[in-house]
Amino acid sequence: MTHPVVIHHNPDCGTSRNVLRIIIEAGYDPVVIEYLDTGWTRPQLLALFAAAGLTPRSALRERKSPAEELGLTAPDCPEDTILEAMLRHPILVNRPIVATPKGVRLCRPSEAVLDLLDTWPKGPFAKTDGELILDENGQRVV
Repeated sequence: MTHPVVIHHNPDCGTSRNVLRIIIEAGYDPVVIEYLDTGWTRPQLLALFAAAGLTPRSALRERKSPAEELGLTAPDCPEDTILEAMLRHPILVNRPIVATPKGVRLCRPSEAVLDLLDTWPKGPFAKTDGELILDENGQRVV
Protein backbone atom coordinates (compact mmCIF):
# COMPACT_ATOMS: atom_id res chain seq x y z
CA MET A 1 0.00 0.00 0.00
CA THR A 2 1.20 3.49 -0.73
CA HIS A 3 -1.10 5.05 1.86
CA PRO A 4 1.35 5.85 4.70
CA VAL A 5 0.51 4.61 8.16
CA VAL A 6 2.45 5.42 11.32
CA ILE A 7 1.67 3.67 14.59
CA HIS A 8 3.07 4.72 17.96
CA HIS A 9 3.09 1.22 19.40
CA ASN A 10 3.58 -0.52 22.72
CA PRO A 11 4.18 -4.23 21.99
CA ASP A 12 3.17 -5.13 25.55
CA CYS A 13 -0.34 -3.73 25.02
CA GLY A 14 -3.07 -5.99 23.63
CA THR A 15 -4.96 -3.08 22.04
CA SER A 16 -1.80 -1.83 20.36
CA ARG A 17 -1.04 -5.34 19.05
CA ASN A 18 -4.62 -5.63 17.72
CA VAL A 19 -4.33 -2.29 15.91
CA LEU A 20 -0.99 -3.21 14.36
CA ARG A 21 -2.43 -6.56 13.22
CA ILE A 22 -5.44 -4.81 11.63
CA ILE A 23 -3.13 -2.43 9.77
CA ILE A 24 -0.84 -5.20 8.50
CA GLU A 25 -3.66 -7.57 7.55
CA ALA A 26 -5.32 -4.72 5.64
CA GLY A 27 -2.21 -4.70 3.44
CA TYR A 28 -0.29 -1.74 4.82
CA ASP A 29 3.41 -1.64 5.67
CA PRO A 30 3.31 0.72 8.64
CA VAL A 31 6.09 2.69 10.23
CA VAL A 32 6.14 1.29 13.76
CA ILE A 33 7.47 3.58 16.47
CA GLU A 34 8.00 1.79 19.76
CA TYR A 35 7.74 4.93 21.85
CA LEU A 36 8.74 3.25 25.11
CA ASP A 37 12.19 2.78 23.53
CA THR A 38 12.42 6.03 21.56
CA GLY A 39 10.64 8.33 24.00
CA TRP A 40 8.82 11.49 23.01
CA THR A 41 9.79 15.06 22.27
CA ARG A 42 7.65 17.98 23.37
CA PRO A 43 6.98 19.16 19.77
CA GLN A 44 6.14 15.61 18.70
CA LEU A 45 3.57 15.10 21.47
CA LEU A 46 2.07 18.55 21.02
CA ALA A 47 1.69 17.94 17.26
CA LEU A 48 0.15 14.49 17.75
CA PHE A 49 -2.25 15.74 20.40
CA ALA A 50 -3.29 18.73 18.28
CA ALA A 51 -3.87 16.55 15.21
CA ALA A 52 -5.86 14.01 17.22
CA GLY A 53 -7.86 16.59 19.18
CA LEU A 54 -6.33 15.41 22.46
CA THR A 55 -4.96 17.17 25.50
CA PRO A 56 -2.24 15.75 27.72
CA ARG A 57 -4.94 14.89 30.29
CA SER A 58 -7.17 13.10 27.75
CA ALA A 59 -4.15 11.14 26.45
CA LEU A 60 -2.93 10.22 29.94
CA ARG A 61 -2.64 6.52 30.63
CA GLU A 62 -3.89 6.09 34.18
CA ARG A 63 -3.97 2.29 34.52
CA LYS A 64 -0.70 0.37 34.76
CA SER A 65 1.31 3.59 34.85
CA PRO A 66 2.77 5.86 37.54
CA ALA A 67 0.14 8.57 36.81
CA GLU A 68 -1.57 8.43 40.19
CA GLU A 69 1.59 8.22 42.27
CA LEU A 70 2.99 11.21 40.36
CA GLY A 71 -0.16 13.20 41.23
CA LEU A 72 -1.18 13.52 37.57
CA THR A 73 -4.75 12.27 38.07
CA ALA A 74 -5.64 15.13 40.43
CA PRO A 75 -8.26 17.37 38.79
CA ASP A 76 -6.14 20.48 39.44
CA CYS A 77 -2.95 19.06 37.92
CA PRO A 78 -1.88 21.44 35.13
CA GLU A 79 -1.74 20.16 31.55
CA ASP A 80 1.89 21.24 31.23
CA THR A 81 2.82 19.18 34.30
CA ILE A 82 1.21 16.13 32.68
CA LEU A 83 3.04 16.80 29.41
CA GLU A 84 6.41 17.15 31.16
CA ALA A 85 5.79 13.87 33.01
CA MET A 86 4.98 12.17 29.69
CA LEU A 87 8.36 13.27 28.36
CA ARG A 88 10.12 11.73 31.38
CA HIS A 89 7.90 8.62 31.50
CA PRO A 90 6.73 7.61 27.97
CA ILE A 91 4.45 4.91 29.47
CA LEU A 92 2.12 7.74 30.57
CA VAL A 93 0.90 8.29 27.00
CA ASN A 94 -2.11 6.17 26.16
CA ARG A 95 -1.72 4.04 23.06
CA PRO A 96 -1.73 3.31 20.23
CA ILE A 97 -1.72 6.59 18.35
CA VAL A 98 -2.07 6.09 14.59
CA ALA A 99 -1.47 8.65 11.84
CA THR A 100 -2.60 8.31 8.21
CA PRO A 101 -3.61 10.84 5.54
CA LYS A 102 -7.15 10.50 6.98
CA GLY A 103 -6.05 11.84 10.36
CA VAL A 104 -4.45 11.07 13.69
CA ARG A 105 -6.24 9.17 16.40
CA LEU A 106 -5.82 7.42 19.71
CA CYS A 107 -7.11 4.01 18.62
CA ARG A 108 -8.90 2.76 21.71
CA PRO A 109 -10.83 0.60 21.16
CA SER A 110 -8.73 -1.02 18.46
CA GLU A 111 -11.46 -0.96 15.80
CA ALA A 112 -11.19 2.86 15.82
CA VAL A 113 -8.25 2.42 13.43
CA LEU A 114 -10.70 1.37 10.69
CA ASP A 115 -11.78 5.02 10.35
CA LEU A 116 -8.20 5.89 9.34
CA LEU A 117 -7.77 3.20 6.67
CA ASP A 118 -8.91 3.11 3.05
CA THR A 119 -8.89 -0.70 3.00
CA TRP A 120 -9.69 -3.15 5.77
CA PRO A 121 -8.63 -6.74 6.47
CA LYS A 122 -10.69 -9.49 4.87
CA GLY A 123 -13.59 -10.68 6.99
CA PRO A 124 -14.26 -12.22 9.28
CA PHE A 125 -11.75 -10.48 11.51
CA ALA A 126 -11.62 -10.66 15.31
CA LYS A 127 -9.49 -9.11 18.01
CA THR A 128 -7.14 -11.44 19.85
CA ASP A 129 -9.75 -11.77 22.61
CA GLY A 130 -12.19 -13.18 20.04
CA GLU A 131 -14.46 -10.14 19.73
CA LEU A 132 -15.57 -9.89 16.11
CA ILE A 133 -15.01 -6.49 14.48
CA LEU A 134 -15.58 -7.41 10.80
CA ASP A 135 -18.10 -10.01 9.68
CA GLU A 136 -17.58 -12.61 6.92
CA ASN A 137 -18.47 -9.95 4.30
CA GLY A 138 -15.87 -7.51 5.68
CA GLN A 139 -18.56 -5.27 7.18
CA ARG A 140 -17.94 -3.57 10.49
CA VAL A 141 -19.66 -5.33 13.39
CA VAL A 142 -18.68 -3.01 16.24
